[in-house]
Amino acid sequence: MALLERVSTLVRANLNDLIDRAEEPEKMIKQVILDMQNQLLQVKTQVAMAIADQHLLEKKRKENEDKIAEWMRKAELAVDKKEDDLARASLQRVESYREMSESFTQQVLDQKAQVENLKSALRQLEQKLSEAKTKADLLIAQHRRARAMGKAAEAHLEAGDGSKAAAFDRMKRKVARSEALSAAKAEIAGENMEDRLAALEKGDRIEQLLAELKGKRGA
Repeated sequence: MALLERVSTLVRANLNDLIDRAEEPEKMIKQVILDMQNQLLQVKTQVAMAIADQHLLEKKRKENEDKIAEWMRKAELAVDKKEDDLARASLQRVESYREMSESFTQQVLDQKAQVENLKSALRQLEQKLSEAKTKADLLIAQHRRARAMGKAAEAHLEAGDGSKAAAFDRMKRKVARSEALSAAKAEIAGENMEDRLAALEKGDRIEQLLAELKGKRGA
């Protein structure tokens, strides 16, 4: 049965391996549990139907055996009454029902085996589902820890990357040079302004001295 094959696949599934291979482990484990629950429901339905069929076959087998006994009594009565033709006809019915009885017996045995297979699959799937539910949170937590550790290791490697550290140092030196250049320009600009102001003051002083000298000389 395709159903039993699917159940067998789920039962054999290794949850740890599934998580290791999955791109989205949390989503995958939830899907596995959902699949198990769906298959479990289907197996329960199949078990109920198989048991009902078994009871029906057993009932038909019992009815067939009752027919054998009934026609055997009729054959005996015909013999007692010296009705050989009726006795022969009755015995033919007996043989016909006996052949059917063998068929019913085999069908009942086959149906019982099928019921046991389904019950076994049901028990295994119930156990696997219980295991999956119990391990789901643990497995997901383990995966999250492993992922976090991996990212931490990557960050550590990136931090220790010599080329990136050298690039950072170059950037620091470039900024320092830029700051020094700006300071130098500001200083030069300040010096030019002071020189010009000093020249103006000196010019005024000279003009004042010239006026005083002219005054003294009567010029």
